[in-house]
Amino acid sequence: MSQEPVALRPPSLPPPSPARAFPWLNLLLFALTVLSTVFVGTFLAVQGLFGHQLPALFSGVLFSATLLLILGTHELGHYFMARLHGVDASLPYFIPVPFGLGTFGAFIRMRGPTPNRRALFDVGLAGPLAGLLVAVPLFFAGLLLAPVGYSRQLFGDSILVRMLLLVARAWRDVPQGHHLLPHPISFAAYIGLFITAVNLLPVGQLDGGHVAYALLGRRSAYLGVVTIIFLVVLGWVSGWVSWYVWAGLIFLVGVRHPPTVDDKPPLDPARNLLGLVAMVTLLMLFAADPFPLFR
Repeated sequence: MSQEPVALRPPSLPPPSPARAFPWLNLLLFALTVLSTVFVGTFLAVQGLFGHQLPALFSGVLFSATLLLILGTHELGHYFMARLHGVDASLPYFIPVPFGLGTFGAFIRMRGPTPNRRALFDVGLAGPLAGLLVAVPLFFAGLLLAPVGYSRQLFGDSILVRMLLLVARAWRDVPQGHHLLPHPISFAAYIGLFITAVNLLPVGQLDGGHVAYALLGRRSAYLGVVTIIFLVVLGWVSGWVSWYVWAGLIFLVGVRHPPTVDDKPPLDPARNLLGLVAMVTLLMLFAADPFPLFR
C-alpha cells in the first residue's frame, strides 16, 4: 500500500530578539547627571565644605567622578548578573537633579520576568556588592587625601565608617582633637555607602527587598512592614527627618515583592550564607543620623 510522504517540520526556534536601538536616552541622562553632579560638587566647594585649596571646579569634577563611578558600578553589577541569568535588562538610567546631591541615583529596567528566587537573589545582591568594592577603597583614599583641622564630624557613625576613620587617623597620625576634614572623594564615596545602605533595606523593590523575597518568599512582606515602622521611629528618635521621606517613598512604591516565574526552587546553602553577609553589611553601613554636619 502506497504511503504519501510526510513533510517534516524543522524544530521551532524562539523568535529572534528585536534589535536594540542605540541607548541615546541612557547617554543623555548620564551626560546631564555628569553636569548636575559637577555643579553640586563645585557649589559645595565654593560654600567651603571641602577643607582644602583645590580649585572649586576641580573639586566638583572629583565629586562627580567618584559618585558616578560608584553608582554606575552598582547598576552594572545588576545588569551583568541579570544577563547572566538570561533576564533581559536595560543599561543604567541615571537621574539628574540640579540640587541636593546632583542625582537621585540610577536604575536598570528589567524587561523580562525573573525565572526563580536564585536568579532574583543574585541580581539583587550583585549591585550592592559591586558598588561596595569601589566605594570602600575610594572612601578610604579620600580620608588619606583629606586635610586635617577643626570641624564637626561630617560622616554618620556607622560601624564601617568608624573603623575606616580610626585606621586613617592612625595611618596619618592625626593629633587629638583634630578631624579629617571633608574631601570631594571621601564625601562622594560616603554618599555611595549611604545609598548602598538604603538599598539593602529588606523591603519592596529595593535590593534588600529582592534578597529578602529570595530568602523568605511572601513572608518577606512582614519584614517590609517592620522596616517602614522602624524608619518612622528612627526619624523621631534621631531627629533626621529624611527618614520619614524614605519611609513614605518605600510605602508608595509598595511593600510586597512580586513573585518570580517559579518560586519553588529553594536557595542553596551558599546563597543563604550570602544572605547573612548582606544583613551584616547593612548593619555595618547603617547610621541613625547619616549627615550630622548638615543638621
